[in-house]
Amino acid sequence: MKYYQELVDLGCFAIKDLVKLTGHETAAKWVCQEYLKKGYIERVKHNLYVTISLETHQPIPNRYVIASHIFPDATVSYHSAFEFYGFSNQVFYEMQVISESRFRDFRYGGVTYRRVTPKIKDGVTIINGTRVTTLERTVIDSVDQFEKIGGLEELLRCLALIPTLDETALSRFLAEYDNGFLYQKTGYILSYFASSLGLSKNFFKLCKQHLPKGKSYLLKQRKGLFWQPDWRLYAPENLMNLIHKGVEYNDAI
Repeated sequence: MKYYQELVDLGCFAIKDLVKLTGHETAAKWVCQEYLKKGYIERVKHNLYVTISLETHQPIPNRYVIASHIFPDATVSYHSAFEFYGFSNQVFYEMQVISESRFRDFRYGGVTYRRVTPKIKDGVTIINGTRVTTLERTVIDSVDQFEKIGGLEELLRCLALIPTLDETALSRFLAEYDNGFLYQKTGYILSYFASSLGLSKNFFKLCKQHLPKGKSYLLKQRKGLFWQPDWRLYAPENLMNLIHKGVEYNDAI
């Protein structure tokens, strides 16, 4: 157990970290094999390990920290980020991880770790060892692809839990996406939460300045959608009814 406490401090580690501890690659591989046999550590995936608590016999790092160590740029995102911040309606047994580095989906501890290709680069922070998209970027990412977080209803329920948003940051991420339809969806959806999230009229004015030409549809299922003239968008007549009535739109765009 010579290196156990150091591995407890690391939580997640790769062979290169063991090499730094032992001073030699051969010694590092030997320690790895021995600690795996004794149950001091577990293999998450190729070249990624976690330290196991001797008291609880469970991994010391949580799934958010593990996701952050898959690659140097691996970042908890989408619904997983909402869960991390405590603003999710449901808890998924899936970690959505954005990373430029490709990796195959894998399971560990009953959780599937799934890669999502990042669309923008800004808006990443580190909190308690977890690399995660900021709350504002999480919102914009999730509006862009709300089917990834369980559909429109789940997005609305997450938004309803958020106490406030920084509209300057929201505007910055929208500009980085540079997508008229995203401005349209964001403005329309967040308009229902303007007061609770502290969003000003200027934010929605900005969104309207970038509306695409022509008509757009918020959902693939077009039946039951109503024309929203302010946003040049076909959408549910009242979004909040989706929460109240429990209507599911999992086939959202």
